[in-house]
Amino acid sequence: MSVLSTLVWSVADTLRGPYSESEYGAVILPFTVLRRLECVMDPHRKAMAEIVKKYSGEQQRRTHLKLRTRTSDSTGLSFWTTSAYTLEKALQDPDNLAANLINYIGGFSSNLDVFKSFDFENVIRTLDARERLAQVVRHFEKIDLSPEAVSNADMGDLFENLIYRFAESANDGAGQFYTPRDVVRLLVGLVYAEDKEALQESGTVRSIYDPTVGTGGMLTVADEHLRHLNPRASTALHGQEINPRTYAICKADLLIKGQDPTNVRQGDTLVVDRFKDRRFDYVLSNPPFGTDWKAVEAAVKSEHARGGQGRFAPGLPAVGDAAMLFLLHAASKMRDVDDTGRGGKAGIVLNGSPLFNGGAGSGPSEIRGHLLENDLIEAIVALPNDMFYNTGIATYLWILSNSKPEERTGEIRLIDATGVGSKLRKAIGSKRIEISEKNRKRIERAFDGTQNDGDASAVPVKVFSNRDFAYWTVTIERPLQLRFQCTEETISAVAEHKKLGQVKGLIDALEAFGDEVYLNRGKFNKEIGKHLGDHAVNLTPAQRKTLWQTIGIHDEAADYCRVVSGKDKGTIEPDPALRDTENVPLGWGGHPKTHEARDETVQAYFEAEVQPHTSDVWIDWDKTKTGYEIPFTRYFYAYKPPRALDEIDADLERVVGEIMELLREVEA
Repeated sequence: MSVLSTLVWSVADTLRGPYSESEYGAVILPFTVLRRLECVMDPHRKAMAEIVKKYSGEQQRRTHLKLRTRTSDSTGLSFWTTSAYTLEKALQDPDNLAANLINYIGGFSSNLDVFKSFDFENVIRTLDARERLAQVVRHFEKIDLSPEAVSNADMGDLFENLIYRFAESANDGAGQFYTPRDVVRLLVGLVYAEDKEALQESGTVRSIYDPTVGTGGMLTVADEHLRHLNPRASTALHGQEINPRTYAICKADLLIKGQDPTNVRQGDTLVVDRFKDRRFDYVLSNPPFGTDWKAVEAAVKSEHARGGQGRFAPGLPAVGDAAMLFLLHAASKMRDVDDTGRGGKAGIVLNGSPLFNGGAGSGPSEIRGHLLENDLIEAIVALPNDMFYNTGIATYLWILSNSKPEERTGEIRLIDATGVGSKLRKAIGSKRIEISEKNRKRIERAFDGTQNDGDASAVPVKVFSNRDFAYWTVTIERPLQLRFQCTEETISAVAEHKKLGQVKGLIDALEAFGDEVYLNRGKFNKEIGKHLGDHAVNLTPAQRKTLWQTIGIHDEAADYCRVVSGKDKGTIEPDPALRDTENVPLGWGGHPKTHEARDETVQAYFEAEVQPHTSDVWIDWDKTKTGYEIPFTRYFYAYKPPRALDEIDADLERVVGEIMELLREVEA
């Protein structure tokens, strides 16, 4: 594949000069698509011409062309061109080459509208104006991209490799378009793992959907994997893509495979779901890591506010990271469970933040809670670092299901596959590690529970219940106890206060108040109020509150401050500065692992873990929140003792010796 990709990309040598590096892809990608289409059509040109001549309607042409070109390995062509041109024929009239090519692409059937997304007609005219068109056409006309020479899977790899090169040359986040094939194969294998028997049944038909489809790489792998399990299986591939170039490549690629081209649609998945009324057997996605959703904030928040069964009803993540929005979308697109118990599955690639970001009550926590409480998370797999082309950070595969096997209902498998990667001989961008087929099967066995846990090659797995990740965040209050004294420091603090410092006569009055110590707020307020009145300083209620807050200093010897009015009159006020929180896991201390057991569990925890260490504390029950977190690394943490001191000393002595030797060389 690297050889073919290099061959295709070598046309850049022709473009260098009139084109900048960032423009190469705009030329290379559409010509690659055109050449692939041409090679696919080549054996059927005669049949195509006959059918085009005989039938005028698009549907008639499509039906008869598919029937005439169908083989045991292909469903037949569903696109055509009314033009007689090929790249070779267009080159035979060099003076009219641009017009010939425009005629060529203009003759394609309406379902093959991808060249509009490439703005290919303008690309051709620009190449012609810069005197590079003939050289580029000759380059591509010589490349064999026929299905016999380049399989559909290899063609998908080629497209994505070209996209990678294009984005890399443009310094445009290459990896966001390109999911490594080893990652895709693992994701697909995990999603299919428990359906293998059903997938091999006669007449199997499955729908597969990717909401961030890119060039269609995930769909291609999923389709081929299913056909490997069952050659007689049928698939319906669907995808949505925001980028016009990758959308065009995906649509052309699926059309060549005989798929319905209307099932590839362009648009921002977070703004508008182009398959709003559809659910799918399998959902696969690798959304971009760490991208914000500011540009679509209004649309997303509007959908969230509608509530109900909307995609984003459970919660919203921080605007800086859209990953959990795609996670919610994937969960919403799984087909409903039917009478036989078969539902939908989803596999999505995410970074580490969706596991733990956001505290109790936050949007991310609520999203995790929605997935856990509805038993939608089947497994989470930690991948080795350095698996992707544009990042070396930790990544995870989330496997979702709304129809878990009965024996795994209410359970989640955490699989630590960080140690099963193999080093690449040569890094590709940030990708230095790959998962071999052997290791992929090890991970699949860990997922479906068929591995021997005593085996040295077993992948670490831990099984938890959904509620193991739930907790209550409890607010612990301590009483407000303040000492009041008009000292040089406290008066200075009042003088520097933005609002109090502007009150005429206040500082002079405080300096005349004396330095008596007050341990009771009520007494201090009464005395200071009388004193300020005598000095003609009038404060509003808000200013009086700000004044005692500025002068007051915590002192455990002081009286408790109490509410002076309202329904809570006489109750002890909490000190915000001493406020603390405790996270209490559901089921703590052997209590039932249910939300109904909250009060008894929290109270027991409070009496055992808080009260013995701090006096005068209480729980503010109104502030208690339920949270959800999946601390993956904590469960697989293995303590590594530090090196022995004599080893460290030996290293230090060696380094010092090397430094001294270098210094002696400099002095000499």
